[in-house]
Amino acid sequence: MASDRTFGGPHSPADTDFSFDPRIDGPWAHRDVSANGGRFHIAEMGQGPLVLLVHGWPQFWWTWRHQLVALAEGGFRAVAVDLRGVGGSDRTPRGYDPANMALDLTGVIRSLGASDAVLVGHDWGGFLGWTAAAMRPALVRRLVVASSAHPRRLRRALMSDRRQIGAAEHLFGFQRPWIPERQLAADGAAAIGDYLTDWTAPGHQPDEKTLLTYRQAMLLPNTRHCSIEPYRWLMRSMGRPDGFQYARRMNRPVRVPTLHLQGSVDPVLLTRTAAGSAEYVEAPYRWRLLDGIGHYPQEEDPEGFSRELLNWLRDPEPDR
Repeated sequence: MASDRTFGGPHSPADTDFSFDPRIDGPWAHRDVSANGGRFHIAEMGQGPLVLLVHGWPQFWWTWRHQLVALAEGGFRAVAVDLRGVGGSDRTPRGYDPANMALDLTGVIRSLGASDAVLVGHDWGGFLGWTAAAMRPALVRRLVVASSAHPRRLRRALMSDRRQIGAAEHLFGFQRPWIPERQLAADGAAAIGDYLTDWTAPGHQPDEKTLLTYRQAMLLPNTRHCSIEPYRWLMRSMGRPDGFQYARRMNRPVRVPTLHLQGSVDPVLLTRTAAGSAEYVEAPYRWRLLDGIGHYPQEEDPEGFSRELLNWLRDPEPDR
């Protein structure tokens, strides 16, 4: 269940009446680990080299349910984590900048008793993957990013590319205080279902059970506020010293083997924005454009996504 470490804010009736448990049953095991001063919920399955799966917005660990099984069957220890403020992890009043959230992930790796891990991130999870690989390369054995541009590439696009600015319209809407939280809660978090449907490619639409699960997870106390705080930092920091400092830190090249997966019809993170990330990688880099796939490749084509992932993980020469 959600942590007791929560903080105040406006609530809808759904906040007080709701009893959704993000620890959804399955062939995986649930537990909590401590890292970077917080408590993080994980779902894990399998034995072998560690693969840490990091979700994006508006999802939680459950987005990796297919990959947990595929990786475990493929000989890996698969762990899906709930980010700070989401699912079963702690809701904290601060700490939602990417540098701190990347330390959450590297702290989880250490808490799991591993010397390093393959880091697989989607959307904001990919953004954090880029960050962790640059800041703590010794803890990231390989990097996989999906539907995510390198932070410096995304920053540039959000400042200069009109098409990408238009595609990221929701990020600008998140900057208002408390209004977005109320809008996301309205009608049982109906907006979450709309986002998921609109950002998924035709022919791969999520079913009602999937939409309901994500809507229910967003209605957990304080989740809406915590889940959009990273995007508030992203946009508001562009003209602030902390944003410039982060951008300078991210000028360090990524020196771990990287697999970059991008849906060809992703309406949120444009292909031309993601493709420019290669200039920040000084290591084996593999680009895969997934035909007819939108913003959620791990759910739109779970078998294809898992196949790409496993083939790359098993390849001793990933740049070949």
